[in-house]
Amino acid sequence: MGSEKQAFEVEPLGDHEYLVRVHSSDEDAEAWVRVTPEVLAALAIEIDEPTLVHRTVAFLLRHQDASDFPAIIELEDVLDSYPDYRSALTG
Repeated sequence: MGSEKQAFEVEPLGDHEYLVRVHSSDEDAEAWVRVTPEVLAALAIEIDEPTLVHRTVAFLLRHQDASDFPAIIELEDVLDSYPDYRSALTG
């Protein structure tokens, strides 16, 4: 589980796609995130895409190390895997 505070940045790539770079003392990691209309509907919360991606990465870093991130973070998978994900986005 992720415990070390890790800095990260979210870079919008256009077309609802984002590149996430996580910086840690061990190594840097990158992941790609695409925000689909389906996941926005499933989340049913008012949040802009960059904020959604930022909060998702912060949430995931509380649960795992960046080195364990997949190359592509599927928000649908995060929603299905973590019961507290939706509430963490709004809290």
